[in-house]
Formats: sequence, C-alpha cells, structure tokens
Amino acid sequence: MNWRQLPGAPAPGTVLARLEAVPDGGALLANLGAEAAPFKIILLRSGRAVFAYVNRCAHFGVPLAEKTEHLGIRPHESIRCCVHYARYRWRDGSCESGECEGAGLLPISLVVRDGLIAIAADDA
Repeated sequence: MNWRQLPGAPAPGTVLARLEAVPDGGALLANLGAEAAPFKIILLRSGRAVFAYVNRCAHFGVPLAEKTEHLGIRPHESIRCCVHYARYRWRDGSCESGECEGAGLLPISLVVRDGLIAIAADDA
C-alpha cells in the first residue's frame, strides 16, 4: 500500500517541522489534519538525514506510540511499537523483530530545504 492512498494523507509540500525540532538520533511525532482523525507521522533524524513513516504498526495497524517517549528508540538504529513491541529499522522501516516479520512501516518521502522538513513531490 502507498501511504498517499490513506485517508487524510498530506499533500506534497506540506511542512511537517523545522529540522532542529527533531533531535539528532531522536524522533518527533506529528499529527496533521483533522483533530478527530489526524494523519500520524513519525520523523526520525540522523544528522541532516530525516526519515518519515506513517505512525502505524505493520503488525496490527495501531499507532506505534502516541507520545515520543513511548516509542522505544535505539538512536540511529531502530524504533519499537509500544503495543506489540515489534521493532523497525530506522533507515528503511523494515521489521527486524516481532510479529511484523516480512512487513514494514510505510515510508514517506521528504525534502529538507531552508531548515524545513516537508513532504516530497513524489516517492522517489
């Protein structure tokens, strides 16, 4: 499934955060759109590289976490679902342990320009 097919998917160019808002080796959870049904995104940063995924566990479809401190971060390496403890690789979102084997998080292409992290025009 492509993340752009999900309800409430943000449009290309949507600014998600300032680069400095995401700590190096850390994460930021972003909620976009309607408060009643937000589109949830996880941003992970390694230096100037930022990775984004839909905040939805590949195993069960629930958010990996509602708060950053519950995400189970291994800086620059992996993140963990706080519900089922599935662990996903930082750089590509692939499942590395847990009941999500063979699956992965839905990646979101980004651009970082002038200190702003935004949704890219395509998924290249």
